[in-house]
Amino acid sequence: MIEVLAELEGSIGSVGYGIATIGPGIGVGLVWAAYIQATARQPESAGLTRTYAFLGFALAEALALIGFVAPLVYGT
Repeated sequence: MIEVLAELEGSIGSVGYGIATIGPGIGVGLVWAAYIQATARQPESAGLTRTYAFLGFALAEALALIGFVAPLVYGT
């Protein structure tokens, strides 16, 4: 006989999304840290590296949005 230790009710997808936000949060932090470091090392390249920083930020945030929508679409 199998004994149930804990019973989960509700949407487990929201718990998964809470855990999944850690990755994009770290990614955004790394993108802006690299931008600040590059600008500090070579200030004249700030315009070019700013474009890449916003591109990296957008891609990291897109992963967060996909993680938010996926449990809603594929959840039961």
